[in-house]
Amino acid sequence: MISALRTWLLAGLLVLVPLMITVAVLNWVVSTLDETLRILPAQWQPEVLLGFYIPGLGVLFALIILLLIGAATSNFIGKKLVNWWDGLLNRIPVVRSVYAAVKQVSDTLFSNKGNAFRKALLIQWPREGLWTVAFLTGKPGSTVNNQLGDGYISVYVPTTPNPTSGYMMLVREIDCKPLDMSVDEALTYVISMGVIVPPDHKALKAPHEPLTALKDSE
Repeated sequence: MISALRTWLLAGLLVLVPLMITVAVLNWVVSTLDETLRILPAQWQPEVLLGFYIPGLGVLFALIILLLIGAATSNFIGKKLVNWWDGLLNRIPVVRSVYAAVKQVSDTLFSNKGNAFRKALLIQWPREGLWTVAFLTGKPGSTVNNQLGDGYISVYVPTTPNPTSGYMMLVREIDCKPLDMSVDEALTYVISMGVIVPPDHKALKAPHEPLTALKDSE
């Protein structure tokens, strides 16, 4: 009887815990974005106009703002204004250091021309004979190449189960094995600590196929 109760308890936790965490995260996101409505004049607040509170209106409002900013900065004049704004912030001490670093990371992650997290790889880490999942982030610059020589790539090795922390490493391209899985599948594999196995595609691409060719073909 005790064994059955323990089994039922664990089964209930496996169902409820992910659901509760998902609801909590969504509630935090919605409530945070709802705060963006506070920038509207008091007489334009949805609660004043409608007479009652509707959760989630802030999400729609934030989405509209992002779309308007994206549309405004996608034309010639908008790009000129963004460049002017970047130049202004880059002239302010302290601010320029933080802004430049954040902008460089965001451009790498979100730009269509960025190379971050485009490929999932297998590398030997932390020592030879032990393998882990890593992500191709780019190629080192000339300064690093002068010290190490050609043939190296930059990879990010995430920690488990929190992939937002990890290690940036420079490894030889020929020592990496490209995985035939998407970045999302590889992240799920890492976050689940190997419990959720991605669908079996081709297992591995040809070892001799250069990663630079894989990256450029996208």
